[in-house]
Amino acid sequence: MSAHVYSAKTFAALGVRNFRLYFIGQLISVSGTWMQSVALGWLVLQTTGSSLDLGYVVALQFVPMVLAGPYGGLVADRRAKRQILYVTQSVSGVLALGLGLLVSLHDVSMVALYIMAALLGLVNLFDNPARQSFVQEMVGPELIANAVRLNSVLMNGGRLIGPGIAAGFIAVFGSAVCFYVNAASYIAVLVALVMMRGAEFLPMRTVSRDKGQVRLGLRYVASQPLLREVLIAIAAIGTFAYNFTVSLPLLARTTFHARSAADYGVLMAAMGLGAIIGGLATAYRSRPTPRLLTGLVLGFGVFMALVGSMPTLTGTEIVLIPTGALSIALISTANSFLQTNSSQEMRGRVMSLYAVAFLGTTPIGAPLIGLVIDHSNPRAGVWLGAAVTLITGVFLVRTALVQRTLIPGESAAYH
Repeated sequence: MSAHVYSAKTFAALGVRNFRLYFIGQLISVSGTWMQSVALGWLVLQTTGSSLDLGYVVALQFVPMVLAGPYGGLVADRRAKRQILYVTQSVSGVLALGLGLLVSLHDVSMVALYIMAALLGLVNLFDNPARQSFVQEMVGPELIANAVRLNSVLMNGGRLIGPGIAAGFIAVFGSAVCFYVNAASYIAVLVALVMMRGAEFLPMRTVSRDKGQVRLGLRYVASQPLLREVLIAIAAIGTFAYNFTVSLPLLARTTFHARSAADYGVLMAAMGLGAIIGGLATAYRSRPTPRLLTGLVLGFGVFMALVGSMPTLTGTEIVLIPTGALSIALISTANSFLQTNSSQEMRGRVMSLYAVAFLGTTPIGAPLIGLVIDHSNPRAGVWLGAAVTLITGVFLVRTALVQRTLIPGESAAYH
């Protein structure tokens, strides 16, 4: 494949004006979000030094997803996604501003951080499924897989940029500045949403307000073997493996005796660099397959085990690059697989279940990993995630070998 053809296929979705605006706005905002993530984690460790407290703060950001995730997806199916995002992005900016003020006024307590984390989670309950399903409205079904992977690249571009900036800001100005910058970054998304052309969105059917719509979505997923098995696999991996906001700061601080947030920032940036590489490497693929997903799960499990085994901080940073590449390739492949193999009228609810499986399991996984680390060490938490990921990969082998497929947009018998 020539470089020109590869580039055209890799960045095809950026040819759509609305998606290009969204991509630029999100890149700025996501960098701010990762700055906030680093600052919040470091603030908890400065306040109490407890890995369990850090686990609780991470977990509370996803409790609403566990309790009402399918409802958030139903709202996305019923309402205009752009209107939902106007509200959720604005409120997220206000909450980031509130965190900055707490730090500036020296009024930080764990109770306040718990409340703010829960409020961030409540916003994410509606924001996440709206953002996920909004992508197809911008680009259409032909480019959805490419757009999802480019979206994953930008999310991790922020993870590459944000932590390094956050580490420098924390060292020079303190953590409050990170929260203020994140608050300001949401303006970029709001401007992008305003500049979009409504006439260029793909028309989407909205779901009626009949009773039982959430239950109907659950029955639909249960009736689709591939969707069901992928969601189970993502739930297992999301619970035990994707807890880097708990394990990495503790690896930096406890295992490698980091004296500042800079070392943690470098770990996050290394993983973000790998994630960009992984996202770009898979973006040109037009259609995800069960076989590809299974290989990514197994590869991710192997490299997670290596992350937990590296004897030095530098070695860990190096291994985090391919780990990040595999992690984002896995998640973006699962995301695009679910979107391309679910019917249009169910897509918001399917993606909300994906959010529950991937993000909503954090209230279980984050405190559990924190507890394991408290009673052992940070390496044990990483190894536990690696073991569960490898076991999940073995579970998926049957799905990959059978190679069952669904027709994109097909609505199976779920009535």
